Amino acid sequence: MLQGEFFQNPGSGAAAFYPYQIQKSCRFRRNDNDGLNRTLGSPTNNDILTLSCWMKRNLLGNYYMNIYHAHTGSNGHNIAFDNSGTDDTIGIGSSLGGDGTSLYRDTKGWTNFVMAWDTTQSSNNDRFKFFVNGVERDEYNASISQNANVVWNTSGNAFYIGRNTATGYTFDGYMTEIIGVDGQQLAPTAFGELVNGVWRPIDYAGTYGNNGFRLQFLQTGTNADASGIGADTSGNGNHFALNNITADHVVLDSPTFGS
Repeated sequence: MLQGEFFQNPGSGAAAFYPYQIQKSCRFRRNDNDGLNRTLGSPTNNDILTLSCWMKRNLLGNYYMNIYHAHTGSNGHNIAFDNSGTDDTIGIGSSLGGDGTSLYRDTKGWTNFVMAWDTTQSSNNDRFKFFVNGVERDEYNASISQNANVVWNTSGNAFYIGRNTATGYTFDGYMTEIIGVDGQQLAPTAFGELVNGVWRPIDYAGTYGNNGFRLQFLQTGTNADASGIGADTSGNGNHFALNNITADHVVLDSPTFGS
């Protein structure tokens, strides 16, 4: 069974099964080179970060597709479906995770990915944790320096979602409930729960830290503020600018939307 395959919407009973409803998602189109970005401010702790996202892929094949990207002004750091032989594994910045081995080829079901760093930990194995639908994947074995800065949470870096600074590396599919938590290494149970063999989303109720954000795609405007598609609903006001994303990119497809 492929990761994510066991997460399928239970049809007409979806509204009853999902106490927390995710209303909308953002459709990313590879050929449009679209995505979102913002410049990071001073973090609560740039050694500690959790990123959670619900995702459904639309395109498979030998493509390099970014999920997250950090740009320092001279160097780029990717979290992406890798095209070194196959694009169906997820590679995470070489010094902050490394290359994975699991394949993600589900284009019908939604999958929750949680990535959590705390580079202050004494054990290398605890400095990065990766979870898929609540299950930890221990295949990421890069040597992470203790107290290394997490580039996706470092002041002044450009943080991209769904693309990077270059063309041709755009994600193709759907994303929603994209949450960043600055200063905490959280377990996946902060974002979901296992019920009857299904990993379902819950409403995140924790704090976010200085650079934290939550993208729910509830708006349709194109401004990089509370009225726009890239609105941060965490209360932090860390809104994202849009790159080739327009109102038609916001759709009703979501992890809790019944088939």
